[in-house]
Formats: sequence, C-alpha cells, structure tokens
Amino acid sequence: MPSAHPRFTQRIANTLYRRPKLLLAILLGPPLIWLGVIYLGSLFALLIQSFFHLDEFSGVVIREFSLETYAALFTEANMAIILRTATMAAAVTLACIAIAYPIAYYMVRHAGIKTKALLFLGVMLPLWSSYLVRVYAWKLILAKEGAITWFAERLHLTWLLDGLLAIPSIGGPSLSTSYIGTFIVFVYIWVPYMILPIVAALERVPKSLIEASADLGSRPRDTFRNVILPLSVPGMVAGSIFTFSLTLGDYIIPNIVGNSRPFIGMAVLAQQGTAGNIPLAAAFTMAPIVIMGIYLIIAKRYGAFEAL
Repeated sequence: MPSAHPRFTQRIANTLYRRPKLLLAILLGPPLIWLGVIYLGSLFALLIQSFFHLDEFSGVVIREFSLETYAALFTEANMAIILRTATMAAAVTLACIAIAYPIAYYMVRHAGIKTKALLFLGVMLPLWSSYLVRVYAWKLILAKEGAITWFAERLHLTWLLDGLLAIPSIGGPSLSTSYIGTFIVFVYIWVPYMILPIVAALERVPKSLIEASADLGSRPRDTFRNVILPLSVPGMVAGSIFTFSLTLGDYIIPNIVGNSRPFIGMAVLAQQGTAGNIPLAAAFTMAPIVIMGIYLIIAKRYGAFEAL
C-alpha cells in the first residue's frame, strides 16, 4: 500500500510549482520579517528615543516629544566629534583607494592564475582572523617600544617619526596614541573591502573596448585614463561605501588605538553607558545614518550598486 507521506509532499510541491509567488513569499518572508522587525524596528526605536530628553536634575528620561536633545547634539563639542569622525572616514576611504587600486589592477590585468589566487588568498586571509586580535597586534606594533619605532631607530629615521608625531592635532606621544596610528589601523582593517569591489569592476571592463582603443592608436596610459579608469569608478565607489560606513560607525579601533578625543561610536557608548543619556546616544546614532543616506544617494548616481 503506497504511503500517504509522498502524496502529501508531492501535493505541496505541485502547489508551489503552480504558484511561484507563494513559493517566493515562503522563501523571502522570514528574512524580510526579521529585517523589518529587528533591524528597521530598532532604528525606528532609536529615532523615537532621540526626540526624548534627559532631565538635568533627576537624570530621568522624559518621554515627551522635544528637540532639546538635537539642540544638545548641535553644540560645538558634539559637532566636533561628528566632523572628526567624518574626516577620518573620508581620509581612510581615499587611502584605501590609493592602496587597493594598483593591487586590484595588477590582479586583473597582469597576474597569472596562480599569482591571482595567491593575491586573493593574501587579501582574504586577514579577514579569517579575529578582528580584536588584529587591532591589539597593531597596538603593540605602533607602541613606543614597538616594531615601527625599532625599525626607525635601526634605519636612523627617528627624526622622521618624531616629526610625524609632532604634527598638531594628529600626532601624539606615540603612534598607538595618535590619530596617525588610528588611521593606519583603519586602513589595514578595511582595505580588503575596497580591493574586492574594484577587482569585480575591472573584471567587467570589456576587453573589446581596450582592444578597440589600442587599434585606434591610443597609448596604454590614454586607454587607462579614458576607458579603464572611468569604467572602474563604480567599483571604487562601491568599496568606499564599505570603508566609509565601517569607519564612521566603528568604536573599537579608536578606543584601543588613539587618544582621548572621541569618535561617534565612542560618544554613543559613553552616553548610553557612563552618562545614562539614552536620548543623546540615540541622536548621535542618527548622525552616521543621515551621512550615509546622503552618501548612498551620491554613490547610486555613479553606479556603485552595480559593482557590489
């Protein structure tokens, strides 16, 4: 006697086959519900809390609509934190482009199969290790008694290192307690996220266009400037979405490598933890969201989402 179980499963399979929209709803429903409730719901909760304010005398959050928290956010000290973070994110993004583009170009245009595989492994290998381990390793490397200082002494370049650390605003007692060190660690951590989108963009450049440019008498540098570089811009913009947003929201690296002047993530942690000012912490989180919203609109115009 045939089992009823195969008939039941066959009936379900036939129903889903005849109704592809139902199948799509079953497949996408749970993750979309998770995204809507957990992710977007938490962002909406932050937005709501940012319109509350903290009573200065009792320290109690007053759950009434008010713009007092945003008035506090736009003070000179808090705006300096936002500007400092955005400046660091922009500097890290530009440095990642400068480092990643030559590597990606060599991988796509000149490297053989084995060399390309090794380069891919080299790019991906740091991502397989612990984020905190890499940051603390750089903390030791950049310390006053670390490897960089040792090499500078052996190469008689201590004067150069001291000159860098003496630069106002970005210097400090050592690389591990300066914005220069923070910048170096940010670039190291995020540069793989720039290399991979640029590689993807360069691989999509049609070889026929490059050959046509050469047939028309263009020199290699002219072909690069007029054909390859413009077509790889979406990859650079796509990579910048990762490097810019990740730097904008990170609080671990500035907390471990750097000085006491905070970034947005550190300010959020301090406000919701030590100060207990949840509304101001929520208002601080709105700053990178707004900045990234504007950035994504600009990135979309350059075709960045096609290169992701």
